[in-house]
Amino acid sequence: MRGQCIAVVSGKGGTGKTSFVSGVGSALAMSGKKVLCLDCDIGLRNLDLALALSDKALMDFSDVAQERCSLESAIVGQPDIPGLYLLTAPMRPRGRMVTEEEMKSLLEQVREQFDYCLLDAPAGLGGGFRLSTCGADRCIVVTTSDATSLRDAQHTVMELNRFGNGSLHLVVNRVRKKMLRSMHATIDDAIDKAGLPLIGVVPEDDNLPLAMNLNLPLLLRSSGDGAAAAYRNIAIRLQGGKTPLLRIK
Repeated sequence: MRGQCIAVVSGKGGTGKTSFVSGVGSALAMSGKKVLCLDCDIGLRNLDLALALSDKALMDFSDVAQERCSLESAIVGQPDIPGLYLLTAPMRPRGRMVTEEEMKSLLEQVREQFDYCLLDAPAGLGGGFRLSTCGADRCIVVTTSDATSLRDAQHTVMELNRFGNGSLHLVVNRVRKKMLRSMHATIDDAIDKAGLPLIGVVPEDDNLPLAMNLNLPLLLRSSGDGAAAAYRNIAIRLQGGKTPLLRIK
């Protein structure tokens, strides 16, 4: 069976896409899947930090896409989570940009070797966004519950109209129950404004920065509740399973 490539996108920065990709990728790998986390944020890459693989990658996705090296030689395995791998972005723009056709060809290779590929798209709707989504099978739009993020999520959805029913989903991230109450807002409001089916709700979790500072993937530090539990639930849904939405404490 061919693997799935899932682009994780947002209209603005600060929504927590990178932590989401790392967490859900870890959860999928821990469930027995072979997973590639692909950082598409050229020049601002941080996925290696979230996966505790800082400076481990010598080659990047442009090297593979433009046939300077093989996919096997460019990926880096997470030593403590079998089945979890990183393909990083270039540290800076160099040479010509990777074309959409080259990215699509790269993702065809990925589908042959991995069960899931999560693409961490740069914020915004520019060239990096288009490159991240051009060859994806599905997209997840990550938003927070604040008004500006929800408006940007709406704009993002409009750029993804080629994705049909069942291949475009919403995650409401960094949720604090007290904040929702004070804003008289609900998760239903976020769903209505973004116009997408919800695949998960992730709470704000102080364990995220702590895990990164300890150079440890979150799911190896915290697995029982908070964001780690939400990532596990989302991983189940991505595989076609059913599990209740996480209650925000």
